[in-house]
Amino acid sequence: MSALEAEQSVTQIMAEIGRNARIGAKALAIATPEQKRRALAVAAGAINAHRKAILAANAQDMAAAGVKGISKAFLDRLLLTDARIDGIVEAVKTIAELPDPVGATIAEWDRPNGLHIERVRTPLGVIGVIFESRPNVTADAGALCIKSGNAVILRGGSDSFHSSKAIVECMLDGLHAAGLPVECLQLVPTTDRAAVGEMLRGLDGNIDVIVPRGGKTLVARVQDEARVPVFAHLEGLVHVYIDKTADLEKAVNVTLNAKMRRTGVCGAAETLLVHKDVVATHLKPIIEALISKGCEIRGDAQVMSLIPTARPATEEDWRTEYEDAIISVKVVDSVEAAIAHIERYSSHHTEAIISEDAASVEKFFNQIDSAILLHNASTQFADGGEFGFGGEIGIATGKMHARGPVGVEQLTSFKYRIRGNGQTRP
Repeated sequence: MSALEAEQSVTQIMAEIGRNARIGAKALAIATPEQKRRALAVAAGAINAHRKAILAANAQDMAAAGVKGISKAFLDRLLLTDARIDGIVEAVKTIAELPDPVGATIAEWDRPNGLHIERVRTPLGVIGVIFESRPNVTADAGALCIKSGNAVILRGGSDSFHSSKAIVECMLDGLHAAGLPVECLQLVPTTDRAAVGEMLRGLDGNIDVIVPRGGKTLVARVQDEARVPVFAHLEGLVHVYIDKTADLEKAVNVTLNAKMRRTGVCGAAETLLVHKDVVATHLKPIIEALISKGCEIRGDAQVMSLIPTARPATEEDWRTEYEDAIISVKVVDSVEAAIAHIERYSSHHTEAIISEDAASVEKFFNQIDSAILLHNASTQFADGGEFGFGGEIGIATGKMHARGPVGVEQLTSFKYRIRGNGQTRP
């Protein structure tokens, strides 16, 4: 097959997927809450029942990724275990039982002329999700889209293709059981990157929103090429700031969890800022706890003078999402200096302050323009499941429509319904 023929084949495949998705979107837009709940409840049961097949598919993906010499952080994101499948099952069950957002009244009011106005939630239509190595995104995105009445086109990375396919088959069992068309949820059947380009061009107007889940390269491509609206999920260049009033035990425990619980997730801390007044009391215990768990320290001059094993931090370190057991550390003169550093280097994803001073916390919350801000809590809570959303389709770092964890409500728009009794406008 020539390159031209291959490209034409991908174009034809994707065009059909787009047309089918629109069919699915129309069916889901009028599906009952019980149909959607049943679809997801059955899907959760199918994932649980077919976990051996899903783990076998994942083992196939892991073996192929291992041959490629892919990083440990990437492999961790790709890996499925019984515990992680338990998490997927629980997430889908939780989403199934969430209140149905479609048709919900957001606000209503009466006008002096007697018109009654309602603002009600409606589905977005067809959502294209482009993601890389996380197989759980397949279930999370599929479940959230179905619950919010949206058809979804999933384009996973080639490294997670078999895992995603096995999960999608379980999701389709749920659609069948609920009497909903399989076109509601489609996995792009090719790993050809040309398929991404077709989705970014909108599939002849059949995609309403694109959600990218991946690294800088993917997100940059999406932002450059997309001809449809994008819920941007930028990198997680996450900061933890230790204020001068920080409780030492909280500072150690929260920082350790924020960095080392899972180093490859987007909520993992990448930069630690420490107020100068607590360097003598807090810096060493925090750094020693990180080092004891295998974390590499890259620090400024003051950190280097106190931590013999630290490497010098470069300008690039302050701009790097490591996705690994590495953290950059800097001493700052004040909460204002911490805010200035974060505003300069942050990707506006998630930031945390460890402090016992209410004024510093309010200043941090009010002056930092990131999607998620935490006080005395780990940045690894930057997750839709932890917000009570069941899961998330991504962490939106833009400012339009959706921001932070994107759950079922964020996957809806709204329309106005106006009821009158013969009114005309003078």
